[in-house]
Amino acid sequence: MSPTDGLAVIDKETGWTSHDVVAKARGVFGTRKVGHAGTLDPGATGVLLLGVGRATRLLRFITPLPKQYVGELILGAETTTLDAEGEVTAVYDMSAVTPEQVSEAASGFLGDIMQVPPMVSAIKIGGRRLHELAREGVEVEREPRPVTVHKLAVAPIDPDAGVYRIEVTCSSGTYIRSLAADIGAALGGGAHLRALRRMAIGSFAIDEARPVSKPSLLSMAEALRDYPAVSVDESLGQRVSSGQVMATDELAAKGDGPWAVLGPQGQLLAVYKPHTSGMVKPEVVIPQ
Repeated sequence: MSPTDGLAVIDKETGWTSHDVVAKARGVFGTRKVGHAGTLDPGATGVLLLGVGRATRLLRFITPLPKQYVGELILGAETTTLDAEGEVTAVYDMSAVTPEQVSEAASGFLGDIMQVPPMVSAIKIGGRRLHELAREGVEVEREPRPVTVHKLAVAPIDPDAGVYRIEVTCSSGTYIRSLAADIGAALGGGAHLRALRRMAIGSFAIDEARPVSKPSLLSMAEALRDYPAVSVDESLGQRVSSGQVMATDELAAKGDGPWAVLGPQGQLLAVYKPHTSGMVKPEVVIPQ
C-alpha cells in the first residue's frame, strides 16, 4: 500500500500495545507518518484510531472525543494494575454483595467526578511516565483529575462469583480500571477490571473497525465528521489554504467550533477555531 493520508479505524488485538499497532501500520501503509489517538492497554481490545500521513495533524481533535467501553467488573480482589494483568494485592469476601448494591455503588460515579490516575498509566509526573516508575516499585502521589462519566451500567454475569458486565460512556482521559477499583472500594471491599473492550471513540464504532493487517482509510474530511463542517468556494478556499484570519460570518461558521473547512471537491482544507470577537483563525492548515 502506498503512502497516503487518512484515518484508520482499527480493532486492536489483546496483547498488543498501541505503539505495536502503530509500528505494524507503518509497514502496512508504507510510511513512518502514523500516530494514534487514545491509548489502549495491552490487555484491552477494540477501537484504536490511527492517523496516517497528513491526517496525523488531526489527531489532536480526535483524542478528546468521548469513549465507550464494555468489560467485566470482578469483585473481591485488588491488583497492582487495577486489572487482570496485575498481581493480586488484597482479597475480600464479597459474597454477600447483591446486584442491587453494585448498581447503587456504580451510580455514585456518574457525572463529573475527580479520578486518581492509576500508577500503571502513561501519564507523566516529573518527566517520567507512571508505568515506568511502577515497574521500578516506586509509587508517587497523583493529583485527582476531573473526568465525566456519561453512562455507567452494571449487570450481573455470575453474581455468586462476583462477576459483572460494566458498560461505560465517558470523557477522554477516564480510566475504566480506576472506576472498577473505586466501585469495589465503595462496596466496602475491592475489585478489578477484566476483558476491557473499547466500542467507540466518538462516532467511530467497532462495527467499522478492521484488523491492523487489513486496514481501510477514511478521508481526512471524514476523520473530522464529529465536528461541524463548512464548505467554501474556490476563491474563499484559497484564502483558507493560505491561513488567513477572517470574520466568522465570512466563513459562515455556526456554533462554538472548531470547524472543518472543506473545499469545492469536499477535500479538507483546514480546521478553524474562534479567535477574537467575531473572528476565526486556522488551527491546522492542510497543504493541498
